[in-house]
Amino acid sequence: MTTVHLYRGRRWLGWYNSPGSYTVAKKFGQLANSRFWDGLFPGPNLTPAEIFGLDGKPGPRYWGVFSGTEMATGHLAYLMVQKTKEIEAEAEVEGRETTPLSVTIVDVSDRVVKHLDRAPMMSVHHALLAAIPITINFATCAISAASGDWLAFALIMLGIISSGVSCLVMGTARLEFASVKEAAQGVPPADGVLLMRTDVVILRGAEKDIDPITKGKFDLKMDGYPEFRRIGFCSLLLLAQFLLQLLLIPQASTFGQIMFLTSLAASWAYNSFLSSLEREKIQIDILMKALRDPPMLKIALKNRAAQAVFVCLVLSDDIRRPPNSDFKPKEVLQCFIPNETRVWNTWKNKVVEELEKHEEEKSFEFSSSDLSRFKDDEKELLRSLLQDAHNAYRGYQKHIRKIRPIPSS
Repeated sequence: MTTVHLYRGRRWLGWYNSPGSYTVAKKFGQLANSRFWDGLFPGPNLTPAEIFGLDGKPGPRYWGVFSGTEMATGHLAYLMVQKTKEIEAEAEVEGRETTPLSVTIVDVSDRVVKHLDRAPMMSVHHALLAAIPITINFATCAISAASGDWLAFALIMLGIISSGVSCLVMGTARLEFASVKEAAQGVPPADGVLLMRTDVVILRGAEKDIDPITKGKFDLKMDGYPEFRRIGFCSLLLLAQFLLQLLLIPQASTFGQIMFLTSLAASWAYNSFLSSLEREKIQIDILMKALRDPPMLKIALKNRAAQAVFVCLVLSDDIRRPPNSDFKPKEVLQCFIPNETRVWNTWKNKVVEELEKHEEEKSFEFSSSDLSRFKDDEKELLRSLLQDAHNAYRGYQKHIRKIRPIPSS
């Protein structure tokens, strides 16, 4: 039932005696919102999108490096992050290895997703496999009637009708994108980062293009808001199906019971197939389809210091960086490495100094006199960190053609 909005034509193909009607009734009956329905189907009154698993997953923290926006994200950002985990790294920055890390660059442009846009649906070919359980269910129904077992016929037909009607009613909802209606004029580019424990996703694009990912969500528009009485009646029908079949099927003949179990087995096999198609993966495919498959590039790195410098280099690119921008490399470094020791602060200051040298070769090295005030172990650590910064810079220069810009696939 949770895939009814994801496949084209799926809502018309629920006419089979589906098992698990009690579970479906108990879950979706919570959508119906009144004292009567709350008493019959107790539980939290979630939104339709949350009930159908289309919303509710928290996304990573987003930081817009030019705009200064910092906020928690939602379901669509979560899906974007899951997509970046699927792709393989196209290049690797050499250096000392502590923890495998990555930076994924995603270019979003042309505002392909707008507020209240209808979400694209997946192909109908998976849903058409429903013809198999539908045919088997109607065949077992007809055979039961032909054998004279009208009770088995009625119980199978009850399951067919209740499942078909419920699928049809719930499938009338429209899956849309809810986002910011219109971005403010004159805002700086929304280039920013989605921050996770080991991986970083850099989103590049205008505010209007990135808002649907960072501030948007799936919205399931259902008729009958806010009570959703039709959903309540469908859940009641499914509950009645469960109780009547449970109580009356033992009264049917042995042959009728075999026909009933055959119909359930065919329906269960089809439902299991739909469940094997990961719902989250389907949602990711829908999001990517709506965004017209934005180009992505993943770079693997081997330690946090190199990752921080690499992100700074990507974001401080003069081609994308707006003139007189408020981009501050030290804030980026501080976000990744909040350590406030003397060595780390010296390293950050040196990296910032080099990053602010435009059109010049960067040198992440200290002279002997600069290092004289440090202890031996501090000197060793500082040299190691500066080498990490140098490796990140060399890796950036080596792959700059891939990074600026990313070619569309």
